[in-house]
Amino acid sequence: MRRAVVAALVVLLVAGQPQPALAYLKFGVTIGGNQVTLKWAQAPVRYSVSTQSAPQVSVADFQDAVARAFNTWQSVPSATVTYQFAGLTSALPGRDDGLSVLGFQSRPDLDRVLAATSFLIDRTTGALVESDIFFNTAFDWSVSPAGTATRFDLESIALHEIGHLSGLGHSALGETELRDGGRRVLAAEAVMFPIAFASGSIAGRTLKADDIAGITDLYPEADSTRTSGSISGRVTKDNQPVFGAHIVAFSVARGTSVGTFSLGAQGQFSVAALQPGVYILRTEPLDDADLDSFFDNTRTVDLDFRVAFADRVVVVPRGGDSGEIAVKVVRK
Repeated sequence: MRRAVVAALVVLLVAGQPQPALAYLKFGVTIGGNQVTLKWAQAPVRYSVSTQSAPQVSVADFQDAVARAFNTWQSVPSATVTYQFAGLTSALPGRDDGLSVLGFQSRPDLDRVLAATSFLIDRTTGALVESDIFFNTAFDWSVSPAGTATRFDLESIALHEIGHLSGLGHSALGETELRDGGRRVLAAEAVMFPIAFASGSIAGRTLKADDIAGITDLYPEADSTRTSGSISGRVTKDNQPVFGAHIVAFSVARGTSVGTFSLGAQGQFSVAALQPGVYILRTEPLDDADLDSFFDNTRTVDLDFRVAFADRVVVVPRGGDSGEIAVKVVRK
């Protein structure tokens, strides 16, 4: 066993490197030549809180903030994932001790990293043994219900990191602008967007449709497969498959978006855990984001194509799939 992934960063500019798998970006490891999705087999997922405090946040306040974040994920009705507080510990996150620890550490060298999630994986079976989250005391933190103007909201960042701890990678559903050498978030339709809102914001405390679909896809409640549907298809350019195209399914009735990527060898994509209804399907290159926030740097992502829409609206049936949607894109 070893700590095989040190990624899932919530940062001001750059982020970690999840391994792609079909549907949402999920963490995975290769075991015996097969890709194994990284998820918890046992329930509840037990976590401990370090007794190391931060200047602005007591251990008790930290425990309460992360408990609220865990409860937000656990309250998704279509998912089965559950969490349990296992107690306080003197252990620090990042140690291979069999405990999933959340806590503060001082890492001024990581001057763009607010928090990070790491995993300990059994490389023989692919089983997830532990997952730790550290929060960087090089930044100022707040647990205020309304937020604090000059501090980052701990509950919001914890919610994002717990998504990683649960097995979710990053979502590309967000808009940013370049400012002062970094990116500032203008809007995000997913808690799992890889760049944090500015200090003082508490906008990241609420899960969006993309987050809910992702956690449901990983840990589906029994009825969710009968009450939800999916969209599947292929993205091609010049009759060749496109890898890494960002696909967004927009619900006409709800005004919500769920995203995925074309990740299969033949340009396949799959968007699962969708509410039945009519969707507009948009395909775009991931050319306004840092690629290593989403893909391993050994993968070649195609960015040379124009934004395209499916030539018809897509109907997602209850308990079924749309049928293959062929999306053809053209070079820029």
